[in-house]
Formats: sequence, C-alpha cells, structure tokens
Amino acid sequence: MDDRKKHIGFGAVCAIVVVLDQLTKWLLMAYMPLHSHIVVIPGFANLVHVRNPGGAFGLFSDQDVRIRIVLFIGVAFIAACLVLYLHWRTPARHWPLTAGFAMIFGGALGNLIDRIRHGNVVDFIDLYIGSYHWPAFNIADSAISIGMVIFAYYLVVKKIPE
Repeated sequence: MDDRKKHIGFGAVCAIVVVLDQLTKWLLMAYMPLHSHIVVIPGFANLVHVRNPGGAFGLFSDQDVRIRIVLFIGVAFIAACLVLYLHWRTPARHWPLTAGFAMIFGGALGNLIDRIRHGNVVDFIDLYIGSYHWPAFNIADSAISIGMVIFAYYLVVKKIPE
C-alpha cells in the first residue's frame, strides 16, 4: 500500500466512524425521549438516552460549562494533532495501525461535534451485569477504544514502526 492509499483509507475509516456515530445519535434523539431506556438483552444491555456533559466516565461534569468547552476542545485539538502526526509517520504497510488511528480520530471528531452542537455528548449503549453498570457510551467511544487497543497492541507486541 502506498502513502496515497494510506491517507485515503484513513479518511474513509474516519468518515465511516463519524457518519455512523452521528446517524445513531440522530436516530436516538429523534425516537427516544431523554432519560428513557429500552431493554435489548435482559440482564446485559439496554438502549438508553443520556447526555454526558463531562469527559470519559463523566469526568469534569461538575465544572462550569465554559471551562469544559475550553478543556475538551483543547484536549481534542491536541489529541487530533498527535493522532495525525502518528498516522503520517506510520509506514503504509502497517494498515491496521492506520485504521486504529482513523478510529481514534473519527471517534474524537464525533464526540466533538456533539459538544459543539449540544454542549454535551449523547450516549446510548448501556451494558451491565446485575446491578453493575458500565457507564453509557456511544459509537464514537467504541471506535476510540478499539483504536486505542490496536495502538496499544503495536506499542507492546509489534513495536511502533520507524
């Protein structure tokens, strides 16, 4: 794979993540009232409509909205620059790593769109066992997590390419 194909692939994966993320959030907001839920798999998964004004796991949700906006947009900008730099430096033959970077970038962009449009992030996937719930999340969060697992795999097992 040459660099041109690597960049096109990065853009395509990123676009797919953003479109799927925003489409699922739009459908949720159109058809589910805020704070409602639908049991999908009893004892394991619900579809919920919640808003997260904070970061991961609600971090900084009690801060003033202006502080949150500056903080999250600043962090997103720095993270985006870092991901683009790492993508640019990755040889084209390491396409799984490029896909992982695209998932991180697309997920960050999807959540940033929410913050700009709504002042918070729309979450809707609720996984749990009994009374133990994982914090609600969305497609963007899932893409970021998968991308980070790929990145960690390269860091630990495959070693980041020169």
